[in-house]
Amino acid sequence: MQIKLFILFLLLVSIGCNNDKMTHRDIVTQYYNALNSGNHNEIQASINDIVTFISGDYVTSYNRDEFYEFFKWDSVFKPSYRILELEVKNNEVIASVAQENARNEYLRNNPLVYKVKVYFESGKISKVEDLDYMDVNWETWSHKRDTLVSWIRNNHPNLDGFVNDITMEGAIDYLKAIELFSSSQEN
Repeated sequence: MQIKLFILFLLLVSIGCNNDKMTHRDIVTQYYNALNSGNHNEIQASINDIVTFISGDYVTSYNRDEFYEFFKWDSVFKPSYRILELEVKNNEVIASVAQENARNEYLRNNPLVYKVKVYFESGKISKVEDLDYMDVNWETWSHKRDTLVSWIRNNHPNLDGFVNDITMEGAIDYLKAIELFSSSQEN
């Protein structure tokens, strides 16, 4: 009788473990939901020890601590993420995402809609590659950014460099710069 109970127990544990295994689609959904809710622990559960982001010629790899710093930078802008479409291809996931935040609002591209290819290693996200941006007016984006950077350099040099400072303090300075510039334009 004990052997039958033991075998039944092993069978139930085995079935339970199989049901807990997340698909790549589930992992991408968990990642964006966690970004949206600001749940860093869930994000950490979705990503590898090193995660790489590729955007055009820019390749940035983060270890867990560095990604946490990026997460804090992103959080300052109060983002919301919405998955528009997910497609599984081979061992990757192609995701279309709409991201809204205060920075995108100022740059006149809110929501920022983009498509990425997500790669996996050992069941976790290892790389996110930008594939396309939909309906982004890069000319407006660049003009708004460059005007803000130039105005801050001339009027509030203590905030100069905010645009390239991907830390929480840099994001706070970015929002201050937007607020100061916008206030100056109202007068």
